[in-house]
Amino acid sequence: MTAKQRFLAALRRERGDRLPVTTHHVMPYFLDTYLGGISSDEFFERFGLDPIVWTVPHRPEEGRGEYPDPEQGEIGFLESRRVSTDSWRVHAEEIPNPDYRTVRYRFATPKGTLSMVLQSNDQTAWVAEHLVKDKRDIDLIAAYSTAPRCDVEAVNRVAEAYGDGALIRGHIPCFDVFGQPGCWQDACCLVGTQRMIMETFDDPGWVRTFLGILQQRKLVYVRSLQGARYDLLELGGGDASTTVISPRIFREFVAPFDGEIIREAHEAGQRISYHTCGGMMPILEDIAGMDPDAMETLTPPAMGGDVDLAEAKRRVGDRVCLIGGFDQFHYLQGCRPEETRRAVRACFEAAGEGGGYILAASDHFFDAEQELIAAYADEARGCRYPRRDEA
Repeated sequence: MTAKQRFLAALRRERGDRLPVTTHHVMPYFLDTYLGGISSDEFFERFGLDPIVWTVPHRPEEGRGEYPDPEQGEIGFLESRRVSTDSWRVHAEEIPNPDYRTVRYRFATPKGTLSMVLQSNDQTAWVAEHLVKDKRDIDLIAAYSTAPRCDVEAVNRVAEAYGDGALIRGHIPCFDVFGQPGCWQDACCLVGTQRMIMETFDDPGWVRTFLGILQQRKLVYVRSLQGARYDLLELGGGDASTTVISPRIFREFVAPFDGEIIREAHEAGQRISYHTCGGMMPILEDIAGMDPDAMETLTPPAMGGDVDLAEAKRRVGDRVCLIGGFDQFHYLQGCRPEETRRAVRACFEAAGEGGGYILAASDHFFDAEQELIAAYADEARGCRYPRRDEA
């Protein structure tokens, strides 16, 4: 089987020739620090992993007065070209800081300006000042924020270039500058997670209104996906895990909004993986009930999650492909190769039966030992399914 065939068999909950083995995002920090700045394509080839290619090209709708953001500059890791109008412009200002790169972003609209501050280091970025400070700020977002469309031709050029050699992935759009693919998770980036949780008790109507605003922006994109040769699109984010919110909040404020996005993505001919890095066991059936094609990252307890792979396979493995489950913190650094190999086999034995499982690190990693990545990939390639005439 080719890498794409192997991945797609798993996404159909079928057995391929062997266990698909990959990782989530290959972080630029890791490539630069440990591998001399090689590309992610070279990373997959060097270690014999099944390749994933991420591409997230957006386009404006010129007939609506939209145009590419002229001030954005270089497009960063997993970012897309922002869409501007004369009523929605983003301006960036560097703020001196001795420890971290600090940037204030101002969102200019005809009726007021919103602002947020991001900080970053070589590994990641975070919000230092949230965009939504007053509840009425969401009215400006509703009235003036732009909604990108998928650049279908650009996606298809990537798909054509890789053929059957890789899985083509993307994600549902995040909010401009900083956000996450899921509606609740996007809102947490703009408001703050703690405040969002409290508002579900204090002002649930406002929460639903805001989630609906963010959802409509994402649905514009989803409805433009027809014909895009994506293999899998990501939705969700860590703020909807049960290490952050309760199952009740998930059921009332996450699933209704993200579930509709999944339904419309399927109507556009696309597959969705629901990403929940953190606790998942109390909401496994709720996630599966949204009808995604896959769920990830199946974070184990030793990494701060709660996932029992075998139990997850038993409960929802007949409804959704499982992706992840490997503990990269403890088995891609600081251990012996044979320990890494045993961890791979344990994942395969827990979730591999019958197919429908893709072995991957539980989200991305910044630090890892090359010898252990090689052991991880080699052992997984040896996790083979019998041919049907042998079964």
